[in-house]
Parts: sequence; structure tokens; C-alpha cells
Amino acid sequence: MNRIYITLFLLIINLNLFSQMRTGQNAADLSLPDLNGKKVSLSEFKGKVVLLDFWASWCGPCRHNNPRLVKLYNKFHDKGFEIYGVSLDEDTKSWKKAVRNDKLSWVQVIDDKGWDATSIATYGIDFIPSSFLIDRNGVIRTINAEGAELENSVMDLLKD
Repeated sequence: MNRIYITLFLLIINLNLFSQMRTGQNAADLSLPDLNGKKVSLSEFKGKVVLLDFWASWCGPCRHNNPRLVKLYNKFHDKGFEIYGVSLDEDTKSWKKAVRNDKLSWVQVIDDKGWDATSIATYGIDFIPSSFLIDRNGVIRTINAEGAELENSVMDLLKD
């Protein structure tokens, strides 16, 4: 019986490792509803440098990070930088209120199943905030970069 449990455990670990997106891989497409309920696909932004940002209104570190993302977006948006924000909120009203209060002017979509969201499984997210910086060709270049590292990576990718 213990062998069965060990085998299942190892299988789950291996499946989790293979499901996580990595640098150098093409970003998996997502198509989720925005603030108005219209489906917006990540692939619509091919040709731009995109930060795929997973967050939620109830996540303190996410909300603390939002002002930094606002600054980054304002600095580089007119040069071809976009943010595709994916909320894991299950409560749409809280999500919309957080977007408004934090002044998030970029594309915001919601995958309202929380930790059971398809996008979480697709990208292998274990915690939020989590982010993936994607180049103009749709390739993941950095994962969970912050501060100066993120800003420098955005600048470098915008030069290409």
C-alpha cells in the first residue's frame, strides 16, 4: 500500500513540474473576461512586451505591488509595453473595486475560480503575486522579476 502512495506522490510531483511554464517557452494563451465581460486573449498582445500578472484583491502583497506596476506601466506603455492582469478573485465586485481603487489602467481579466482556476494550472502558479515577462514573439523571458530587475528586463526587451 505504501508503494502505491509513493508512486502517486511521485507522479503528482512530476506532473506539476511539467505543467509549470518556464523561461524560453512560448507563453500559453489565456482568454478570459475583462471588466465588461468581453473575452480578451493574451495572444492579442503578440508584438508587444507583456507582463502577465496574477493577483487578487484579497492578496496584501499583490495590492502592495500594484503602485509599482502602475509606475512601470506609465513609464513604458507608450513604447510597446502592456500588462495583462489576471485576477483570481471569486467575488467580481471586490475585483472591480480593487482595480478602480488601485488605478489599474491596463487590461484586467478574471479567472473567478480562485485557486481552482484553469490559468493557475496552465502556468503552474503556487503563490501570488506571480508574473511572467513575455517578449514580442510570445516567449517567456523572466518569471517573478521585481523592482530594478523587472524594469531593466522590460527596457532590454523593448530595444529588441
